[in-house]
Amino acid sequence: MNHLPLQGLFYFYTAAEAGSFKLAAERLFITPAAMSQQIRILEDKLDVKLFERNHRQVSLTEAGRQLLPYVQTSFNAIQDGLNQLGQDPDPSKLAISTLPSFAQQWLVPRLGKFSKVAPDLSILTMPLDGLVDFRSEPIDLCIRFGLGNYQGLHSELLLRDRLYPVCHPLYLESHPIETLSDVAKYDLIEDARPDMNWHYWLELAGVSSSRVKPSLSYSGVHLVLEGALAVQGVALVRHSVAAKYIKQGLLVQLGDVEVESAFHYFLCAPEPYYKRDKVQRFVKWIKDEAEQFLEDHPMPEGNRLVYSEIKPTTSSC
Repeated sequence: MNHLPLQGLFYFYTAAEAGSFKLAAERLFITPAAMSQQIRILEDKLDVKLFERNHRQVSLTEAGRQLLPYVQTSFNAIQDGLNQLGQDPDPSKLAISTLPSFAQQWLVPRLGKFSKVAPDLSILTMPLDGLVDFRSEPIDLCIRFGLGNYQGLHSELLLRDRLYPVCHPLYLESHPIETLSDVAKYDLIEDARPDMNWHYWLELAGVSSSRVKPSLSYSGVHLVLEGALAVQGVALVRHSVAAKYIKQGLLVQLGDVEVESAFHYFLCAPEPYYKRDKVQRFVKWIKDEAEQFLEDHPMPEGNRLVYSEIKPTTSSC
């Protein structure tokens, strides 16, 4: 069985990962028909059926499941070899993937400054919740909120974060809040993340949470912020995205207790990517910006910092 079609094997690998010929074709910028044709050629060459074709998705046959680990290992090894070369396919373009909330509230307002110190670079910011696959995506660097233990990637700490309650000044006018115990009496907004849980936060702050029932729960800190800005109640937020609104007077920080998050912001990429000149320049710049942010938005004097006791076993997004 000589001269197996390498293209067909790569299409097989991509389709197996995607679980769909259509999605695999989109990733490779080809038509679903071309994808299907290459898979068919490979199946004919091997004289086995690799996929069960369904209406909107495909699934591996037993033969496909047997073949996949070997194909994955081979293509991953090739990609790792290419990464080790440290080659930059586009030195004039810097592509960054980060969380939508961090991009909107923290990174984008500062990127203009980086453009001025690096006018030779075209900057692409891709707001994504999940960690990208550097083998298949043209990304130079990721910024993620988690533990930093991303398999196969080199991570560097960018910014630690703190959690505390806030509300709109208008909400405070109609809901007199003098202590953290008062907070628990009113409309509570929380993020649907384990470390953004009101019950857990109040217990760490030394406040009974037995009767606490959040009124609104959103998936994403940017939505939680929007709820607070819309005078919906008291929101539990991250310092990294709420600080500017507090400084502008649009939100008010409540109480004198802050909880250090179990997760932090990390820069992450395959280690050879850090050799790229554009990545080195951006990493230095953004670390300086993070230090400046902490200097410009320090914890209020007299506040008490409590450390989260959550012991997550896996990294966040």
